[in-house]
Amino acid sequence: MSTTALAIKATALSQKHISLGAKMVEFAGYNMPVSYSGLNDEHACVRSAMGVFDVSHMGEFILKGENALDLIQRVTSNDAAVLTDGKIQYSCLPNDKGGIVDDLLVYRIDEKTYMLVVNASNIEKDWNWIAKHNTKGVDMKNISDQTSLLAVQGPKAILALQKLTDINLSEIPYYTFKKGKFNGIDNVVVSNTGYTGAGGFELYFENEVADKMWNAIFEAGKEFGIKPIGLGARDTLRLEMGFCLYGNDIDDSTSPIEAGLGWITKFTKEFTSKATFLEQKEKGVSRKLVGIEMIDRGIPRHDYEVVDAAGNTIGKVTSGTQSPSLNKAIGMAYVKTEFAKADTEIFVKIRDKAIKAKVVKIPFYKQ
Repeated sequence: MSTTALAIKATALSQKHISLGAKMVEFAGYNMPVSYSGLNDEHACVRSAMGVFDVSHMGEFILKGENALDLIQRVTSNDAAVLTDGKIQYSCLPNDKGGIVDDLLVYRIDEKTYMLVVNASNIEKDWNWIAKHNTKGVDMKNISDQTSLLAVQGPKAILALQKLTDINLSEIPYYTFKKGKFNGIDNVVVSNTGYTGAGGFELYFENEVADKMWNAIFEAGKEFGIKPIGLGARDTLRLEMGFCLYGNDIDDSTSPIEAGLGWITKFTKEFTSKATFLEQKEKGVSRKLVGIEMIDRGIPRHDYEVVDAAGNTIGKVTSGTQSPSLNKAIGMAYVKTEFAKADTEIFVKIRDKAIKAKVVKIPFYKQ
């Protein structure tokens, strides 16, 4: 059944966004805010001060039991055995055809308890995929529908949030988390992963306290110029950092080796499609995901064709935008490996015209 045939889901804060005048759109089956004051304004706010994203549409699974780590090891590409309590790992779920079911975060709560954070559009697909491989009785719980998630991003986020908790936020390095009391609420997961490159924290808590959390964060952030931020700016911020977006830059047909995610593909254990990825690593791949910067005027958009100087197709754009921080058009694209070197001249077909661009190293935005 298509999403349009189903009722669009709301997060615990959907009414809050509507009351604040957010422009709402359907995203991954949820009614989500795409913008409030405007994309460029929101983007700049996160880079210079702080902003709050409601990302409660994301999925959360708890895996518990003696064999929880074993299951995670078999279904993910990264090596979760290196995790200790309070550590987080970026990884992916490879399919059995050398593609990616989803990218995800693995949180180690304790030796036998893990939380997996997955993309909203893939909650059901990921759950079914992991459950299919759960042959050793791991206790799996899908807590997505009762969990709210706020990403409070920007250089001032730590100053505002520290007012609301006794947890020392400066002792939560990148890709770690702590669980404790926040704004008087117990068992809040405070995590430092981010998807913006601007610093900040993510807060996981029960839906029932969502309003209370939102109001307290906005009160604490008032002196720092806090603003609510929509998914539009979330996309431009992540693209400036060269972070992959599932469904655009990676999907069921792309391998982590092609996508430049060799660093989350560890061959020290057995996992789905290991042999395929190992062969790609050793023999090389025919295409690679690269950063592109437009030289001539034009914005690269998803699925635009990439060609060489002679007009031969050499790839396609996966993500693109006008970068608010850099004031230039940037994108990501899969291109034939021989065109993947930095500074290689390529062309993006925009309205049947070949517009000059070049391959660049990512991230595009450097603090």
